[in-house]
Amino acid sequence: MNLPSASWSAGRARSPDSPASAGRLRRVRLWDLPLRLFHWGLVAAVTTAVITGQIGGEWMKVHGWAGIAVVGLVAFRIVWGLLGPQPARFASFAPTPKRLLAYLRGRWQGLGHNPLGAFSVFALLGLLAVQAVTGLFANDDIAFTGPFALHVDEALSGRLTGWHHLVADALLWLIGLHVVAIVFYAVAKRHNLVGPMVTGWKHVPHDHPVPPQRPVARWVLVLAVLVGLAAGVLASGVWWPDEPPAESPKTAPAPSPAW
Repeated sequence: MNLPSASWSAGRARSPDSPASAGRLRRVRLWDLPLRLFHWGLVAAVTTAVITGQIGGEWMKVHGWAGIAVVGLVAFRIVWGLLGPQPARFASFAPTPKRLLAYLRGRWQGLGHNPLGAFSVFALLGLLAVQAVTGLFANDDIAFTGPFALHVDEALSGRLTGWHHLVADALLWLIGLHVVAIVFYAVAKRHNLVGPMVTGWKHVPHDHPVPPQRPVARWVLVLAVLVGLAAGVLASGVWWPDEPPAESPKTAPAPSPAW
């Protein structure tokens, strides 16, 4: 999940997306289509997982499939964050001390995630990865058994189930902060963070530095999609039998006839 962060420094009185400064803005491409599809796909998968997890019962099957979708999406994002377009790369928005200091002094002039928003991005991706992986081994002894739960020790499955619940609580808090940040920027700073993640475009001042973006080779997108699909298939456990094959009983030798 991505937190589109303000590129206008904190010390400014107006945001670049405010109506008062509309005449002094230019529109630049920020978020690419694959990243936007990932973002909203992740929103849908996480929302489905949260709702079905609360309902329980037969809906736990849907909960499991939503978790597998999260595995695939996070795997895609890792590849895209390493090889994708510049704004999507982790290196372009990682919250380094230099970037944090510039942001706190009101001198940061990035386009995508600001350093504080970057913390949220990395925390969300990390927690989602842990949540999805622990869910693969979870077992609630009622309506849900993860694809790998039968292949580990029962005690280990229980511990991972406990971690699954703990991380779920942390995720809900972090998602809540995510939403609060979006509302805060929209109301207090009059800065629309959702729009660029829908359209891909962002309005910035004419004198705002915009680094050149090099086109990404098609093989990068193909690789990211294939890695995401492979991760989802592996997480589903369809390649692994539900139970280890039972050993066929040995046939006792026929007794020798008594003479």
